[in-house]
Amino acid sequence: MAQLIVRNLEEGVKARLQRRASRHGHSMEEEVRDILRNAVRAEEGSTARLGSRLRDRFAGIGLDEHIRELRGEEVRPSIFKKRWSSSTRTCSRLS
Repeated sequence: MAQLIVRNLEEGVKARLQRRASRHGHSMEEEVRDILRNAVRAEEGSTARLGSRLRDRFAGIGLDEHIRELRGEEVRPSIFKKRWSSSTRTCSRLS
């Protein structure tokens, strides 16, 4: 594995890294590795389209419901069953 030495790091930054590592239950070194991994991953993923990034992020959770739009079927607009009354400034349900 490679090693990286960071010189001239401000004491305040070091202290904040230490607190962050403590909150996550890591050593400061492990916390810095996580931060660097996430920064590089975010940079690489930024060129992918949103749908591809969402698919990759949630690929492992499975999908039990049949969602027609995800299968390439036509998207239908939502139908809202409420009516706005400008005179009373209220919203009521339609039966």
